[in-house]
Amino acid sequence: MAPSFLLHFLLISIGLFSVSCLSASHAPNSKPHPFILPIKKDPATNLFYSSVGVGTPRHNFDLTIDLAGENLWYDCNTHYNSSSYSPIACGSKQCPEVGCVGCNGPFKPGCTNNTCPANTINPLANFLFGGGLAEDFIFIVQHKVSGLLSSCVDTDGFRSFTNEESPLYGLPKNSGGIIGLSKSQLTLPIQLAAANKRPSMFSLCLPSLNNAGFTNLLVGAGEYPLGISKFLKTTPLIVNPISTGPISVQGVASKEYFIDVKAVKIDGHVVNLKPSLLSIDNKGNGGTKISTMTPFTELQTSVYKPFIRDFLKKASDRRFKKVAPVAPFEACFDSTTIGKSATGLDVPTIDLVLQGGLQWTIHGANSMVMAKKNVACLAFVDGGTEPRMSFVKASIVIGGYQLQDNHLVFDVASSKLSFSSSLLLHNATCSHS
Repeated sequence: MAPSFLLHFLLISIGLFSVSCLSASHAPNSKPHPFILPIKKDPATNLFYSSVGVGTPRHNFDLTIDLAGENLWYDCNTHYNSSSYSPIACGSKQCPEVGCVGCNGPFKPGCTNNTCPANTINPLANFLFGGGLAEDFIFIVQHKVSGLLSSCVDTDGFRSFTNEESPLYGLPKNSGGIIGLSKSQLTLPIQLAAANKRPSMFSLCLPSLNNAGFTNLLVGAGEYPLGISKFLKTTPLIVNPISTGPISVQGVASKEYFIDVKAVKIDGHVVNLKPSLLSIDNKGNGGTKISTMTPFTELQTSVYKPFIRDFLKKASDRRFKKVAPVAPFEACFDSTTIGKSATGLDVPTIDLVLQGGLQWTIHGANSMVMAKKNVACLAFVDGGTEPRMSFVKASIVIGGYQLQDNHLVFDVASSKLSFSSSLLLHNATCSHS
């Protein structure tokens, strides 16, 4: 049976406000309700997705969760239409961009004229896609919310392109777009907060099991689920002053989430890294960011080499039997030579040392992956040295696997991250069955 605080995490209201000026689904004086988005893990891509409804009639989309995503966008191909879809006109108060987009086809979602531009970005694709900003009903589970801005792209128009140039390339097979959770003013939590004059805040709890899990979308201040606050540690979210996405805008800071990792430890031993590798340089490269679109934590080669060397040394000290690597992993072991604990395989702990000596500890459940029968591999990969496309390159990208069963609270308004480390330490999990 799940522990009591986890049941509260899944079921109770956690002090969220009701969206009185946006939502038509509840009475004006009703009690505050949480927006609870079910999260599932796709076993083929190791990415995470949730489901929202859009438009009239309601059409449900599975949307991939992207912490770096700038908005909510979805596939409005020839099989989709909405009578409540309302494009945002260029030059209007709601249009945050300069420029305009138009379309030669028949008027429908994704094909309108004199429309405010909006980026529909898939960081896994080798192509950037334009789109139009629009207002439509968004259904967050049982709540119908109006006044939210989103974007869509007609994927049928890209059928002649290669797979890598498709807007949906690399996403889970059933995914019809992306729900962005970055610092952008067009993301779902920030829009809801701004409309109701509340601080921007949301939480994330990624499941380790496929097809199971929940997260609460926190907007504004609210109490943590019963029992979880005592497990949370808080560290500043630092600002990368350089745009880090596929579209670089001079003078505009990154909208992604970075934390200030000062050192990395393996079983208490500090990995010998040049301090400059862990800081952000004047071109925006370096530092540590958090990503849900990176399945496994990526380390820049100059960080990865001493890290893997030290882990192998600690594993050898424990007499783990090393076996042939299984791509993309290098350090693989016979799992029968490794003991087990409440937090997964009993392997050397990995600590990310933050400001003030605070530590984000990564245990076996988040550091080791079963690559095949009786073969466990260290779930960290060599991220190389060169930036992809126009992206700048972080030294450490904390991936989705390392975030599983960790409760994270992104306080965008105060620029802070609260984290629990593994909930397995407390006989809890982000998954349920």
